[in-house]
Amino acid sequence: MSDATFYRELREKTDPLWESIFHHPFVKGIGDGTLSRDRFEFYLKQDYAYLIDFSRVFALACAKSRTLREMGTFAALLHATLTTEMELHRKTCAAFGIATEELARTRKSPVTSAYTDLLVRTAYEGEVPDILAVLLPCACGYVEIGRRLESEGLPEDPFYRDWIDTYSSPGFQEFADWLIGRMNEHAADAPAERREHWHWLYESSARYEYLFFDMSWKKE
Repeated sequence: MSDATFYRELREKTDPLWESIFHHPFVKGIGDGTLSRDRFEFYLKQDYAYLIDFSRVFALACAKSRTLREMGTFAALLHATLTTEMELHRKTCAAFGIATEELARTRKSPVTSAYTDLLVRTAYEGEVPDILAVLLPCACGYVEIGRRLESEGLPEDPFYRDWIDTYSSPGFQEFADWLIGRMNEHAADAPAERREHWHWLYESSARYEYLFFDMSWKKE
């Protein structure tokens, strides 16, 4: 295959899982605007708690980077998460009557805790390619979801439109492409056992992506 890169290998081996995510009623509900407000509020609160630790992972990746250029990109990703992404949550919740202080006090659900524990532990114990493998499902998965939903037509609900617009934006696509490129570079000459470990990290993180949407649908 002309695109037989390591990321493509990761993505294709987990395609059934991603198809389950794309067709999950929570994701489809954002796309067509039928998702109930209570489910979306639950999701926003849990995702806000998730993004706090997601930001820590970018900070740790920055600290473990070996070049200034790589440090700069991880720092930019940290800034985008803390500002653009989390500000979307703050703005939407404010419109729903949920103050930022209340949002910040959200207690993690078991799924959120398990997912962020995987991310943070990997960032503390691993090296940059390990961090990349565990970040890719969220960072690239949301871009893919956003672009798919955008291609199907935007919903009338302004909050769901904003969500789709954010994750389908060129800026998020650019960051996702950079993460993919760095993962491919690290995997190019890596031994089989390292590549297998990165497969495990990627798949574990992707499974939590499914569970996160499912948890939000069920409000667990």
